[in-house]
Amino acid sequence: MAYVIGVDLGTSAVKVLLVNRAGDIVHEVSRPYPLIHEKAGYSEQDPDEWVNQTIQALKELVQQIGGEVSQVEGMSFSGQMHGLVLVGSDNKPLRPAILWNDTRTSAQCKQIYETAGKDTVHRLTKNPALEGFTLPKLLWVREHEPELYEQAAVFMLPKDYLRLHLTGECHTDFSDAGGTLLLDVENKQWSEEMCRLFAIKPSLCPPLVEASAEVGRLKEAVCRETGLPSTLKVFAGGADNACGAIGAGILDETKTLVSIGTSGVVLSYEEAGNKDFAGKVHYFNHGAPDVYYTMGVTLAAGHSLSWFKETFASDESFESLLAEAEAVSPGANGLLFTPYLSGERTPHADAMIRASFIGASPTHQRGHFVRAVLEGITFSLKESLDLFRQQGKEIKTIVSIGGAVKSPLWLQLQADVFQAEIVKLKGDQGPGMGAAMLAAYGSGWFQSLAECADAFLTVDQVYQPNVDRGATYEGLFSIYQDVYSATAGLSKRLAAFR
Repeated sequence: MAYVIGVDLGTSAVKVLLVNRAGDIVHEVSRPYPLIHEKAGYSEQDPDEWVNQTIQALKELVQQIGGEVSQVEGMSFSGQMHGLVLVGSDNKPLRPAILWNDTRTSAQCKQIYETAGKDTVHRLTKNPALEGFTLPKLLWVREHEPELYEQAAVFMLPKDYLRLHLTGECHTDFSDAGGTLLLDVENKQWSEEMCRLFAIKPSLCPPLVEASAEVGRLKEAVCRETGLPSTLKVFAGGADNACGAIGAGILDETKTLVSIGTSGVVLSYEEAGNKDFAGKVHYFNHGAPDVYYTMGVTLAAGHSLSWFKETFASDESFESLLAEAEAVSPGANGLLFTPYLSGERTPHADAMIRASFIGASPTHQRGHFVRAVLEGITFSLKESLDLFRQQGKEIKTIVSIGGAVKSPLWLQLQADVFQAEIVKLKGDQGPGMGAAMLAAYGSGWFQSLAECADAFLTVDQVYQPNVDRGATYEGLFSIYQDVYSATAGLSKRLAAFR
């Protein structure tokens, strides 16, 4: 039996999967590492902790494999996007990595628009200037730590720094580079104009490759420490959302992904990179060769439900809360929730907006509030879907992954709100599986990633939309859309009291 390894470098832990030719996860190891919050709004990590914990995870995986370790043929990576790792000429980090959820760069985002203009930024990079992206972080370091910035030989993204220390080779792939605000997404090259406008030396940008490209072999020292074979091929890998799309089989125009974790993602496959969303959604290169995906984000999706549980039902299970919600009819008896606990991303790039319950009355019980939370999260995701549909995208089938797949109620609710077929897959469809699929494809097991998906992924259940409930939700959704404009000003005024 042959195997591949998928390494998923997340925000809180690295997860390593061993996958066989049938697409089964044979072994799995996870190793955590801490976040560094030096100040409010700061979110950093020690890049060498990623390396150390990944090596420990690989050692543990090899111990589980035993005598079959020689049958491991390939390894690839998925990684948290946007994080800035500044590397010196000795390949060592000059400072802790600044992560995707770091919000210190509001002034730099404003500077980007003032210098280049919104139209130019959107035309060149296909994306809005947001605090999470890499270019604002580079500008922040140059302004606040100029001596350190001058020592930088190259900037790297998290998974690429990890791979550098496993192989000695420096690259990034197009899907991760698309989250820097320095990539010409449509033409798949570093944007000379963006680099010129912001005085970024071209040499600071790492070489670009496809996510499925073979980029080297493990260092001898890594092979000795982990026990992995020197024959193992290493492939570039991709951004976590691109790998999540691969792992869920979003590899043709007929499929769209909804992923509900702490945040929520709506991701749709695109053949071409020439659509114009005017920066309202993210537009990135896919992990599959020469194609793209568009993506909308709800910042507090699953987090809204977990917040409600921890605040109002900390001693109870999610199952009991969802059972209460299931007993409530659609619309929660006139109660609406907007999931803006942490601000919002799509379609409102607003760090100041905060969540609301609207319409509460003495008739409402806890189950109504839980139902309203589920519906509000789903309405927020529908806003992204509608942006795709307005561009002519036909969305009939949606693969749903993440925490929501544990709830038949929430899966049916998605089908009714989105008015689309909701597909639940068997097994793990996360970014780690997408990384493993890149390694399987790169190792020559399959002629394409789509062929790999056909072999690895199996449908578990399908939920069909109910037209009558859909009509009810459409009326509620139009009211939901008005809540943002009605509360945005109030949220800004309340910020003085936080």
